[in-house]
Amino acid sequence: MTAISRYPVPELKDLPDDLRTRILEVQDKAGFVPNVFLALAHRPAEWRAFMAYHDALLLKDGALTKGEREMIIVATSAANQCLYCVVAHGAILRVYEKKPLVADQVAVNHRKADITPRQRAMLDFAMKVCNDSASIEDADFRALHAHGFTDEDIWDIGAITAFFGLSNRMANLTGMRPNDEFYLMGRVPKVKPAG
Repeated sequence: MTAISRYPVPELKDLPDDLRTRILEVQDKAGFVPNVFLALAHRPAEWRAFMAYHDALLLKDGALTKGEREMIIVATSAANQCLYCVVAHGAILRVYEKKPLVADQVAVNHRKADITPRQRAMLDFAMKVCNDSASIEDADFRALHAHGFTDEDIWDIGAITAFFGLSNRMANLTGMRPNDEFYLMGRVPKVKPAG
């Protein structure tokens, strides 16, 4: 079996209680433990800080839908050549949007993806934050305002992009391997049992 990280991956039983509890909750919900949880548990204090910021950005209420947040992650992670995040968050994007093709489209070229003009503008800005943040100017904000985004929404787009820039780099540094389960999630509709 291929290692999930270049660094030692702790056993679940050896983790601090708070990490183990959170990981088991995810396992109960997803049916497996995403490798990111185990790979980053190599440094528990950093894992806690990472997950706190992750949750603050992705679990909060706001104008961005869960699917739109995942679109940002997939598009910018592809720009950063992060296999783990494109595969894992692509799966989540497919599930949230209930569109089996959208993650691949967004990862390769969001401008040709089957998304709304508003979402395209959001991803154009996210890609600018990802690739050329020094050139962000007021005109970028005006373009997003024209699509109904507020300054707080724009902060969210930028913060998600920036946070996953960190995540992408750590995943690439550690050689983090995506779970096999992610590859098929959201691609084929679930068959409801007869009866």
